[in-house]
Amino acid sequence: MSDGLTRLVEVMDRLRSPGGCPWDAEQTHETLIKHALEEAYELAEAVESGTRADMREELGDVLLQVVFHSRVAQEHPSDPFDIDDVANGVADKLMERHPHVFPDESGQRADAGSAAEVHARWEKIKKETKGRESVMDGIPVDQPALQRAQKVISRASKAGLQVQDEAGVDIGHQLLDLVARAQAEGVDAEGALRKAVRNYEAAAREAEREATAASAVTPASAATEGSPT
Repeated sequence: MSDGLTRLVEVMDRLRSPGGCPWDAEQTHETLIKHALEEAYELAEAVESGTRADMREELGDVLLQVVFHSRVAQEHPSDPFDIDDVANGVADKLMERHPHVFPDESGQRADAGSAAEVHARWEKIKKETKGRESVMDGIPVDQPALQRAQKVISRASKAGLQVQDEAGVDIGHQLLDLVARAQAEGVDAEGALRKAVRNYEAAAREAEREATAASAVTPASAATEGSPT
């Protein structure tokens, strides 16, 4: 483990241990969920519109959530695990799902193929190892609706499914049609909407500044126009 990560784990352990921080000591996996989600969104914002310093800071905040959850997990009475278990688990997963990079026990490696073939193999291995019965299994229900819609459409498309969905005229179906269009054009619908909202917000702020400036000038102008010459 690197010195920086070791130091972070030690700091978290001190905060969580007796004599540390009362707030940190009383947190649970459940109470930390909202913080993990917030930090993930702040990282996305830093990547899309922040500086390198912003991104470095937000990556640190996301890492803190992983370390925090891992420290809480150490205290489980019957099934504890720590940050090393988490790291080794994801390393094993990466090696298992990249047989074109890491050889098997016989020293053989699979053909890499194209990026699309690599992704398809990843999904196939994931389905087999997790014992999933449907391509729709594993899509978080609590994802933002737009993001989840694109994931559902993507899974169906990659599986070659001919989905018979009744056409609708309500707003929900119209939004779903836009998500399907984004998926077909290789656009991340959630990211595109975030960008559009940022642009709209910037325009709204500019309009607000102009309106404020105009309201500040108008009384003075009116007083001048109404004064006797």
